[in-house]
Amino acid sequence: MRFLVKTLFALIVCRLAIVGFAAAEIEPPAEGGVLPEIILRVPENSELQQYLGVGGKETFTIPEIKAEVVIIEIFSMY
Repeated sequence: MRFLVKTLFALIVCRLAIVGFAAAEIEPPAEGGVLPEIILRVPENSELQQYLGVGGKETFTIPEIKAEVVIIEIFSMY
């Protein structure tokens, strides 16, 4: 039984890793280029929804944020 649970867990982790790699961009955007569309979930907190200006939806994109400037920080982990 333990072997079966460990095997299923390993298969699920591998499957998720493959899907993550498949969804990744092959090349990073060029310097000064445009970021690919990033889809984010709307926060459950209504105050945060109001702050971002994205209420009444399930997801939103960065250009939909009601702000003059949006700062995006990207970390290169590898």
